[in-house]
Amino acid sequence: MSTDEWKTRPPYAIHKNDDEFHALYEGSCHCGKVSYQLSREAPLAAKYCHCTTCQTLHGAPFQWAAIFHKEDINFTKGHHDLVWYESSEKTTKHKLPCKITCSYCRSPIMDEGRNMILLYPSLIHFKGDKEAMKKFEPSCHMFYSQRVVDINDGKPKWTGLNDSSDLMEEGSTISDDEPASKRKRDN
Repeated sequence: MSTDEWKTRPPYAIHKNDDEFHALYEGSCHCGKVSYQLSREAPLAAKYCHCTTCQTLHGAPFQWAAIFHKEDINFTKGHHDLVWYESSEKTTKHKLPCKITCSYCRSPIMDEGRNMILLYPSLIHFKGDKEAMKKFEPSCHMFYSQRVVDINDGKPKWTGLNDSSDLMEEGSTISDDEPASKRKRDN
């Protein structure tokens, strides 16, 4: 693949004058150099991830991600201002799956997988529209056994990936689990 081929395919291809792409939401990074539109009314799924990789890369106790098809996004500005990071090999080459950030302010924009993208709803400009925000409500917590904060919200809490790991009890606390110093960190 040529070094610029990524610009011509989803999710980076620009939908100029495309009657098939109907923008419903807009989002941007912190500095505004990267902006995008979304055409899907609601994500395919939304989840909280507590894995240690997300904690480290987001500098937060967990991340909130919404899953979309790659064709659901249209970059309106700055797709040339994106940088990649592939965490398993710790490389900045565009190798899937990878993390995508703004090259200027370093805001996390999305994770690009082989078939889907995981966008961060906190970058979407909901403009106080509570009904729209509800469509992005997470359905569960993943990798909750790696959490650094307890969240009693009634949502299912999985030890790993949802539907393919063990469910944890609501109300279990970090002190009920293995001590954080003994937890296995993912790299």
